[in-house]
Amino acid sequence: MKQVKMVNSIKEQQKQPKSNQNNNSIYISLGSNLGNKQENINKAISLLKEYTKITKISTIIKTKPVGYINQDNFLNCVIEINTNLSPDQLLKVTKGIEKKLKRIKTIKNGPRTIDLDILFYKNQIINKKDLIIPHSRLHKRSFVLGPLNEIAPELQHPLLKKTITQLRNDLKSN
Repeated sequence: MKQVKMVNSIKEQQKQPKSNQNNNSIYISLGSNLGNKQENINKAISLLKEYTKITKISTIIKTKPVGYINQDNFLNCVIEINTNLSPDQLLKVTKGIEKKLKRIKTIKNGPRTIDLDILFYKNQIINKKDLIIPHSRLHKRSFVLGPLNEIAPELQHPLLKKTITQLRNDLKSN
């Protein structure tokens, strides 16, 4: 994974108190591989700020596509937020942002202007048709675990009972 221009500097992120790395925070992954990818991620973050307080932003990394590989590379990052929105309300907000940024679903794992996935919502476990939290594939995705490990290495997956660092190390060893 290649690192790309950061949205926030590492020094700014390090000023954040370590106590935010508990299971009371909400984490969202962002990815883009169409158009101006950096601008798409920045716009999505700006739109999220209208509904949430963003407390941490990982480094944006350049990654190869997963699944459908006949497409351009992605830019990916993870953010930590706080909000009073419920998980369902937050899902509506993220889907609205994807629509506003002209995401069109054509094929599974295909190209997209923006992709927003709720990874964790506090310590909640949700299993609905349209919302699964924790995200069901996050532990299998280096493009999620790398940025997430940067901002929340001690965060524990409520189902797998492992920290993000442990999940990332497990994935690297496979």
